[in-house]
Amino acid sequence: MGDMVNQNAQRAKIIIEALPYIQKYYNKVVVIKYGGNAMTSETLKQAVMSDIVLLSLVGIKVVLVHGGGPEITATLDKMGIETKFVNGLRYTDKETANVVQMVLAGKVNKDLVALLGQHKGNALGLCGMDAGILKAQKMQGKGDLGFVGEVQSVNVQPILDVLSMGYIPVVATVGCDSEGQVYNINADTAAARIAAELGAQNLILMTDIRGLLRDRDDENTLIEEVNVSEVPYLIKEGIIKGGMIPKVECCVETIRRGVKKAFIIDGRIEHSILIEMLSDKGIGTMFY
Repeated sequence: MGDMVNQNAQRAKIIIEALPYIQKYYNKVVVIKYGGNAMTSETLKQAVMSDIVLLSLVGIKVVLVHGGGPEITATLDKMGIETKFVNGLRYTDKETANVVQMVLAGKVNKDLVALLGQHKGNALGLCGMDAGILKAQKMQGKGDLGFVGEVQSVNVQPILDVLSMGYIPVVATVGCDSEGQVYNINADTAAARIAAELGAQNLILMTDIRGLLRDRDDENTLIEEVNVSEVPYLIKEGIIKGGMIPKVECCVETIRRGVKKAFIIDGRIEHSILIEMLSDKGIGTMFY
């Protein structure tokens, strides 16, 4: 009997500790960019879905933004369409752009909506092409990548409407221009812009690393907080490098546009979203 009481007391304690965080985020918008391992591993996927449902049940307005690179690649392979890379970045020809639309908006997006539904969450799938959520134009300056787009403008009204009706908006990051041409848009960049336009409380980018490490090979060297003014120095020092640079730049950009905090968290840890948001433990790197 004593064990049972202890377990329940422990549970109550955890909920009480989460209370100030729930109050802080109550009725506020939080944008979560979902990707990486958390998207491919079954257990992690289930954990992410239950985290999102829990957050929305305690009155936090969660917007889920996703890409789906691996799934796009797998589909292109199945269709026998070769993936060309220019400087390590996927080249998107017309045919590939159509596959991107099909996979992201048609499959990945609806799978996530259904998965949230299984966890008794009320989700609605959107993509950047809906009601001009993401107006895109051809990306300039990184060599010709074909139909890879940058965000020209964001219309968050549909997302706000969906939130006000009590649904969790799930947004696939494919956009189009005024001619209706489809563009593949980087999901981190899109999430950062959407968070800024929504005036979100914070942006959470899920990745496959602990966060920003002083020493890349040692997870104990996690840098827990970074002021955006320190970023150029950290890049110069080589602490932020490679694939981390664009992720960090998304965090800087979203904060410059008025979002209070941006987090890079480890999607390989179960319930990392809850640990980051509802406890003082924190789990990744916070940019402010």
